[in-house]
Amino acid sequence: MEIIIICLAAFFTAILTFFSGFGLGTILAPVFAIFFPIDIAIALTGVVHFSNNLFKIVLIGKNTDKAVLLRFGIPAIFASFLGAWLLLKITVLPSILQYQMWGKEFEITLVKFIIAILLIVFSILEIAPSFQKVQFGKDKLVLGGVLSGFFGGLTGIQGAIRSAFLIKSGLSKEAYIATGVVIACLVDFTRLSVYASRFTSANLHENLSLLISATLAAIAGAYFGKKLLKKVTLRSIQLIVAIMLVLISIALGLGLI
Repeated sequence: MEIIIICLAAFFTAILTFFSGFGLGTILAPVFAIFFPIDIAIALTGVVHFSNNLFKIVLIGKNTDKAVLLRFGIPAIFASFLGAWLLLKITVLPSILQYQMWGKEFEITLVKFIIAILLIVFSILEIAPSFQKVQFGKDKLVLGGVLSGFFGGLTGIQGAIRSAFLIKSGLSKEAYIATGVVIACLVDFTRLSVYASRFTSANLHENLSLLISATLAAIAGAYFGKKLLKKVTLRSIQLIVAIMLVLISIALGLGLI
């Protein structure tokens, strides 16, 4: 059952994230968290996210803006290393609260609570009309790289912040999508190198078929996303993703997943 749920989530969120610039990691991580501890879920999601973005580079990578890539991507790499290191430290902390409901025991951990708060904040920012008017000039790209990279390493959430800065930096639609994909790959590679120590405890070899299936589902979603590029508005996708993230973050924050 878990392979079906995870693959469906990977496929549909890959379609959504092709347009919005974020969504796959932030939605897929909580789905993985249903079946794995949260730190391992973030690490496994990173593998799927990285593989999916490599495929998207093949599709649209030629449109990357190299100047923006350097100014945003280099700070993001260093910051993602710090965020990933911090994640491994806080996951060993004791749970904040434990409670029982429906005859089952649930626990709220610090890392889940942090991720839930961030998901809600980023989701609200993404759809808030006032935030849509905020303009981040190219002089703010370094700051955007630091924020996106750090939270990408800590929680797997990097796209919402990255999109907020890149979409306001004067890039064309094609350059915006391509540049964001390349930056995401750089951050994913960095954080996965830190997460690698947890792959053994994740019994990666026993879940290899699940990981491959989720990756292929995400790649298929990216392919269909490219086909639908001219038919779907960016705003509608942003609203759908934001609503989904709020619902998931509430469940995650309450320890339900």
